[in-house]
Amino acid sequence: MIINKSADCISFTTTRQGGVSVGNYASFNLSPFSGDNPVHLEENHQLLCQKLGIEPSKLIIPFQTHGTEIRIIDQAFFHGSADEKTYCLNGVDALITQLPGVCIGVSTADCVPLIFFDAQKKVVAVAHAGWRGTCARIAEKTLLTMIEKFGCNTTDIIVSIGPSISVAVYEVGNEVLKNFENAGFDTGEIFVERNGSVYLDLWEANRQSLLNAGIIPEHIEIAGICSYTEHERFFSARRLGIKSGRMLSGIMIQCAN
Repeated sequence: MIINKSADCISFTTTRQGGVSVGNYASFNLSPFSGDNPVHLEENHQLLCQKLGIEPSKLIIPFQTHGTEIRIIDQAFFHGSADEKTYCLNGVDALITQLPGVCIGVSTADCVPLIFFDAQKKVVAVAHAGWRGTCARIAEKTLLTMIEKFGCNTTDIIVSIGPSISVAVYEVGNEVLKNFENAGFDTGEIFVERNGSVYLDLWEANRQSLLNAGIIPEHIEIAGICSYTEHERFFSARRLGIKSGRMLSGIMIQCAN
């Protein structure tokens, strides 16, 4: 588990090690939507929450669909019934909160996890950016929501691009290139052609989105860790298949002492 702590927040990306799941989910799978044994999944959630010092009810993970739907997690969310919470989190690929002690996270296994932190407004966000979400500019849309709903300023926001598949191995079809071209991306900067194949740089594509939205270059952190090549340490759906484990990348505002 990779953890970053400050006086204001805790952010992290989990690794494959340290849990109880087996097979393609071995061992620290955190996704409730991957087909893992619910008993193993519950224990893994308990282990993570113990590390974070929170109750499992304060760990919020959406059901992602490679879209750009964003949810704000506020007190009203916690006043809802279990069914209402499930409905609220269905088809969501980004979360934002200002509540201390509430961990929001997105699950990935090659897609890009984005983690946002505004130290001035004490607002945090996470987003799941596969090629579809990246192309649809989920990074920019998440930032715009932070600005509109919480009064954030892009010059105050730090964004981390977490472990995910790298341009060295992420081969895609020409139709993906065309989608990014139509969306206005500088495809010359985010696609590489080698031996007749096309490779996509999701890290650079999201960096472009963040810069376009006004994030200061020095405030963009790229982990530079490829989930596909480091598959023994991180889950990779391209290696293990869809029915496999997922890492969780999350962030939580620290409760005041």
